[in-house]
Amino acid sequence: EVQLVESGGGLVQPGGSLRLSCAASGFTFSSYAMSWVRQAPGKGLEWVSGIRSGGGKTRYADSVKGRFTISRDNAKNTLYLQMNSLKPEDTAVYYCALGGEYDFNSWGQGTQVTVSS
Repeated sequence: EVQLVESGGGLVQPGGSLRLSCAASGFTFSSYAMSWVRQAPGKGLEWVSGIRSGGGKTRYADSVKGRFTISRDNAKNTLYLQMNSLKPEDTAVYYCALGGEYDFNSWGQGTQVTVSS
């Protein structure tokens, strides 16, 4: 079955950076668009960023545009999210998920990102 394992989260000060990784297995990773989504305390799942199957085309939520960069290494079945200029409102559990902005699904267990001074 589909397995998505996120890592790289942690505690960081405002303005800091983190790089999240997602190890994927159980499907043909290179054939699918992928997304990062997040869930802040008391809120629903929010789409953050997406990338097409071969890389290249990327999309971002307005709230992270210019600060986050999504990428992928299909040879390693791994998805990445580089997060710069982090803000307290970025605090959430971050998940990788199959699909793009409008059809994401099958997210993993998530990794906690906490932005606080």
